[in-house]
Amino acid sequence: MVDTLAIEADWETLQSGTPEERACFAAIGIRHGKLWLTEAEDTLVNRVRNKVHLSAYRLAEWLAWNWWRLRWEPKTQPADWGLAHRMATIGGGYIWPNITVFSDGEQVFLAARPTMQRSTEPLRYIADMLAVVRASAFEDAVDGFIAQALGQLRDENLVGTNLEHLWEDVCAERADVLLSTRRKFEALLGFEPDQADPAVLDGLAADAQTLGVSAMSEVAADHAPGGSVLTAAIIQDLAASMGYDASPRNAVRLRSATHVPALGAVPAWQRGAAAARALRDQERLRAAPIGNSRLANMAGVVAGVLTELTGGASLSFALDGNVTDSRVVLRSKWETGRRFELARLLGDRITSAPGECFFPAARWAGTYRQKVQRSFAAELLSPFEAVEEMLGGDFSEESQIEVARHFDVSELTIRTSLVNHGLIDRDALSMEMETVAA
Repeated sequence: MVDTLAIEADWETLQSGTPEERACFAAIGIRHGKLWLTEAEDTLVNRVRNKVHLSAYRLAEWLAWNWWRLRWEPKTQPADWGLAHRMATIGGGYIWPNITVFSDGEQVFLAARPTMQRSTEPLRYIADMLAVVRASAFEDAVDGFIAQALGQLRDENLVGTNLEHLWEDVCAERADVLLSTRRKFEALLGFEPDQADPAVLDGLAADAQTLGVSAMSEVAADHAPGGSVLTAAIIQDLAASMGYDASPRNAVRLRSATHVPALGAVPAWQRGAAAARALRDQERLRAAPIGNSRLANMAGVVAGVLTELTGGASLSFALDGNVTDSRVVLRSKWETGRRFELARLLGDRITSAPGECFFPAARWAGTYRQKVQRSFAAELLSPFEAVEEMLGGDFSEESQIEVARHFDVSELTIRTSLVNHGLIDRDALSMEMETVAA
């Protein structure tokens, strides 16, 4: 993963427009390492450009207004999601690059796609790539670009602009721990600043005091548009009415000397798979399938949790009362689904920070934590090397089904593992299949 991201502006002269437009007219390029996400064909001069004449003011304003959603909100399906994440929506009469920006919390993704050739437009973007950077690298790039735009405005004696006020607010929010947490929750819920229900935000903030900010962030990210947000009280009621007894003390742990890639240092699926491989080695599981009794024992629960198909909860989770008492709730009504969910919860316990007491396995959220869980579960239950050996280069649906039955997992689990390792095209999975992966 290349962590170099830069938004560069070479200032140019513009004869018309608002003072802000004239001051911040520039050839703008977005660079990931040595690759340009803004690469474009210019038919007027018959050349390929890395930087395109655009309004740095409008881009900076868009980045500032959407900063919280760009920084925290995963890729979702609501129709208005793109307004906050697609540069092509900036407008103002400019031909903006077809770049979509979204986050999983630890990493930020910039997907650049070619635009269609139109006879009325002299410019066609040709970059076709997905840039993945650590969230800190994205923050640095945006901070630097907006500072550059504000500096250009000051040089032209333009102060008190909308951009200046917007950015002052964002910087103040980022510096305030409590306010930044609320803004994060707001973004994960899919709302613009100050548009979420204050009561919902108050509830998430209060519940985070007992269940943890990280865990409640997963709950917020899993929230369906128009639906209610799970509260600590609801979670505790579900644990009491639908949960199974568990013992955190009896759940398997990785030895302290075991190396697992740091949070955000590698793609989420690699971190989850590495933790699962380490656990299989530690427990001397080799390449054998894991039976229900062994899996339940590793998770510190009774095997009945996997065979009593009494799903119905909207969220799978483990909720600890103390080191000896916990409750585990599984969503799926199918045994393979429950095995996958329990493995996810085990992976979440292993890879989460010390002191966590609530371990949610969300169905829809595309956060780094959820992706780590899914890849951990897939690798633990169906180790990739064994899957690849069994397939022997035959990636047909029939072969995938046979392997899935051998390891007692869903065909989707096998398919997702093959996609992650680059053996079949990602188009083989729909967005829903990628996010559920269970």
